[in-house]
Order: sequence, then C-alpha cells, then structure tokens
Amino acid sequence: MDVDDTGAGIHIPTVKGIRTITVDLDDTLWEIHPVIRRAEQRLRDWLGQNYPRITEMFAAPDVAEVRARILGTHAGMAHDLAFIRRTVLTEMASAAGYTDFLLEEAFAVFDDARNDVDLFPETRPALLALRERYTVIAVTNGNAKLEKIGIDDLFDDHINAATAGAAKPERPIFDAAVQAGGARADETLHVGDHPLYDVHGAREAGLRTVWVNRNGDRWPDEYAAPDIEVRHVGELHELLP
Repeated sequence: MDVDDTGAGIHIPTVKGIRTITVDLDDTLWEIHPVIRRAEQRLRDWLGQNYPRITEMFAAPDVAEVRARILGTHAGMAHDLAFIRRTVLTEMASAAGYTDFLLEEAFAVFDDARNDVDLFPETRPALLALRERYTVIAVTNGNAKLEKIGIDDLFDDHINAATAGAAKPERPIFDAAVQAGGARADETLHVGDHPLYDVHGAREAGLRTVWVNRNGDRWPDEYAAPDIEVRHVGELHELLP
C-alpha cells in the first residue's frame, strides 16, 4: 500500500463483507527466529546437563542432518513439527545409548522457551479491537500455545498444521480455519507475513488476503498481489469497514 505523509490523493484499499479474520502468528504477531534460537540453546544446555553423550555426539550440523533424514522418512508427518522434534530427540538419545531418556521433559524445555515470545507492541490492542467486530481465528504452521503465551483471550479458535493435517500453503488448513470461523471463504480475511504460505495459500483457498510487510519488502512477481498490504496488524482497523 502506497501512502504519502498526508494521504492526499491516495486510494486506500478496503475489503467488504468480511465476517471472520484468520491471523498467522509467527513473524506476524511476534518475531520468531530469536525465539527458536533461544529455545534450541536451552534444550541443548539441558541435554548437556542431563544426557551429555547426546551433545557430545551431535553438534548443530549433525542435529540438522538427523532432522532432514527424519523429514524424508516421515514425509507425511512433515506438517507436525512437534512429532518431528520428538522423533529427532528419540533417535539421538537412542544413538547415544540412553534407554531411560525422558522425552517429554526434554520436549517441554524446548516448548516452554518456544512459547516465551515478545509480542509486537500493536498486537494486543489491534486484536482486541478486531475481535469486537469479527470472529478471529489463529492459524499457524507452528506449535505456539496461545494460553502459554497469554493471548488465548484474543482468539475465538486456534488452528495449527498438526490438528488440520496439513501446513500452509496447502488448502486443508485454510479450509479448517474457514470452518472454525463460521463464515464462507470469501467472507474470511487471512492476515499473514509470508507471500507463499499466507497470501498465496489463502487466496488459492478462496479467502481474501492481507500481507503484513514489516520490512518494506518487494512483493514477489510470481504471486497475485494481496487485497491489502500493511506494515503491521495495527493498521487493519483503518482499512476494514
């Protein structure tokens, strides 16, 4: 969306007839990469203290190699990130000779850190305002837990790739979100940061789309443009009738 300082002579795009808003989480409502790095390090520290042979045998590149191999072996489960992580941990523990490995304790170390996020400042007020007017559904490929993060009050429902059986940009996860929202696909507006996973995927499933472009990136030519482009979710209230 191009807007000058005064807004004079600039057409601001809007969409009408929206009843449900579906919202991506990672990198739309908070920055995810520092969170994952921190969670990975906390898990590695915990493994080093409790199962040191694992960290001795598996440096970071080795873990990535195990993960890639498991993704190849379990291609049908690639959408379930918790399953993949548990399987990686189990295989490394077995390779290191630990028969008493506490898998769920290990997973909880990562999961707790993964859900320790810093919301972008506009996230809570924007979603509170939207929920006064629309049904709001969280839609994510990740395994963020809304109650742990403290944002479950901002959403009417939560759809993730594991429960939908498919990850964005595949249609089934958007179909599940539309069903949860109770409106038709063309009455549903999906908001997300990723051109392929969010905007293109949602458009192919019949939803209207908003691209959250925090960094001022250029829209990729291979996809049809979104209905609306914003810098952050706090701008949505100006663009929705």
